[in-house]
Amino acid sequence: MSGIKAVSFPLYIEEWLGWLPEETIIANRPNRLISAPLGGMLPAILRRRLDDTGRATCDILRELDPQADAPLVHASRHGDTTHTLAMLESLQRGEPISPTRFSMSVHNAILGVHSIAQSHHRPLQALGACGDEFDALVYESHGYLMAGYSSVVAVFSESSLPAAYQGVTQHPGTACVVGMRFTLNQGRAITLSKPGQSTSPTPVNVLNWLNGETTFLDGRQRWHLEQE
Repeated sequence: MSGIKAVSFPLYIEEWLGWLPEETIIANRPNRLISAPLGGMLPAILRRRLDDTGRATCDILRELDPQADAPLVHASRHGDTTHTLAMLESLQRGEPISPTRFSMSVHNAILGVHSIAQSHHRPLQALGACGDEFDALVYESHGYLMAGYSSVVAVFSESSLPAAYQGVTQHPGTACVVGMRFTLNQGRAITLSKPGQSTSPTPVNVLNWLNGETTFLDGRQRWHLEQE
């Protein structure tokens, strides 16, 4: 740890799940991956509004919060850039914008779909943090726990990136989702040491870290997870 002391942080990961497209799992074999068919518990009218990333996110939220009684935090650096770019191109051509497409392009759309499907009435929060999404998820979740909630479910996702954006922004190179249920006293403890390497962890990096393939997860903070 380069002589930097680990700092106790009152946060634990009680459970986690992830999703990767099937063609990606061959090269990245983390445990606890959900599989197709995705979105099977969503009503068809809601399921068809989501891409695979959105459906996987809803599946993970449902599995980690089966009673729909925990605050939910969802972070994505880019959100649904495919829909956003398509709408910008439509505007450029002078064409009208689809209200449905617009409603599904906003950053809190997936949480909205999930809350409708699961009758979820606890706090919902959608985050974008310019590459610091994992750190933001941790601190927002910790805040809810300190406010008195027994657990918080946090999900970090990325959809596929349109060709126009490839090579000009950081992206894991694949659609991916990872979800974690945080508590103050149950599960595997998280510790941190400062400083991190100012990198931008992706959901794939977090999956590998949770699966024990890397010791630390570097962002603005350097996070360490207690071994199972």
